[in-house]
Amino acid sequence: VQLVESGGGLVQPGGSLRLSCAASGILFSMYGMGWYRQAPGKERELVARIGSGYTINYEDSVKGRFTISRDNAKNRVYLQMNSLKPEDTAVYYCNAQRSVERYWGQGTQVTVSS
Repeated sequence: VQLVESGGGLVQPGGSLRLSCAASGILFSMYGMGWYRQAPGKERELVARIGSGYTINYEDSVKGRFTISRDNAKNRVYLQMNSLKPEDTAVYYCNAQRSVERYWGQGTQVTVSS
């Protein structure tokens, strides 16, 4: 199983980034997919999740700014991040989960700074 994130980088406050996660080795459509983040000195936290049935959940601080989506034909999950704030700075991880199975990507750095 591989989850490969891309799209991170340095962006100014108020800017946008789109993260992408390409999955292989799983029956993608059967898995709930999520984006987590971990800032220095903090625990990893859920940012957004989209279930196999397309149910979506967001962490409160990103509601209205971030949008998660999935493309089952391409085995990809995306995170569109708008109105970025310095407190969004973190390593962002892609996650695939089905029952007790759980897989992680290697992470992509997002830095929001002027």
